[in-house]
Amino acid sequence: MKIGLFGGTFDPIHNAHLFIAESARCLEALDKVLFVPTNPVHHRAAATASAEDRCAMIVLAIASNPGFGLERIDLDEGATGYTADLLPRLRAKYPGDEFSFIIGADSLTSGSWVRMEEVLSNLERFVIAPRAGVPEGAIARAASAFPSNLRDRIKTLHLPEIPESSTLVRKLLSEGKSVRYLVPEPVWRYIEEHQLYDVAARV
Repeated sequence: MKIGLFGGTFDPIHNAHLFIAESARCLEALDKVLFVPTNPVHHRAAATASAEDRCAMIVLAIASNPGFGLERIDLDEGATGYTADLLPRLRAKYPGDEFSFIIGADSLTSGSWVRMEEVLSNLERFVIAPRAGVPEGAIARAASAFPSNLRDRIKTLHLPEIPESSTLVRKLLSEGKSVRYLVPEPVWRYIEEHQLYDVAARV
């Protein structure tokens, strides 16, 4: 089976996440895309919503797509938050399957990636989705730092740049503005009903 691994904080999951995942599933002929939420422990602020709330929102967001799934392994106690440590654990859980790791260009260029030879060695494909504000040159420079013998595993999806982000969603909520239609309808209702991100219930 060809599995796409879409890692991130998903705080919260939004429509651009779903568009990227579905595009990667189709363009890379993946059998399944697994959303792999993590607890940010390296060079990022702590997640605003709890892991349980973030997972609940992912489940609601992906319920209508049988090609999507949730994988909670990177939330286990002892998970380091490093992709190089995550992938061998996933290999053990899904033996014989092919892995494509899906990442937004913003995470690629702004994140601190370590042990990339280990990461790429555990993947058939490292798939980069373009994001608004991240020029192609920045993606190319980031990719040029990867081991040269494994760069043929890196692929950039040809998609429109999407400005939507979890940061934008949280910012709008903090300003008392609606995020309806920036996130899936069930996620919007979950945020409202559970009073996430310090907002008052709105209709």
